[in-house]
Amino acid sequence: MTDYGSSPNHAPRGRRLYQDRDGGVIFGVCAGIADYFGFDVLVTRILAALSLFFFTFPTFVAYIVLAFLLPKKPRALYGPVDEEVEALRRQVRSSPHATLDAVKHRFRDIESRIQQMEKYLTSSRFKLDREFESLKD
Repeated sequence: MTDYGSSPNHAPRGRRLYQDRDGGVIFGVCAGIADYFGFDVLVTRILAALSLFFFTFPTFVAYIVLAFLLPKKPRALYGPVDEEVEALRRQVRSSPHATLDAVKHRFRDIESRIQQMEKYLTSSRFKLDREFESLKD
């Protein structure tokens, strides 16, 4: 049996909460939480700051505990990604059903276009258009 978490070539079986030092400011806790839940990092930081203002001691203790207990996010976990891929991952985590519906819609649209192209390419109209193009040259 293969351990999917030990090799960077395999995807992990489940989501894990990590410290994201690359996207973080202090310890990467807010960036890790935002990545885990699919939130925007700025929104997570604003909520953490508001929580720190209203619930100073519990928020501070929770942040320090998470900073020491959470493992650092492995660099090979997701590999190098660009903004578009990261935005898609965040969208899938926050609303997987809506993302799946959007992908289904895009594939249906592509399928419809391919069917129209096949219909045109197999029609006599395509042959006639090609002959007219050859007469122009």
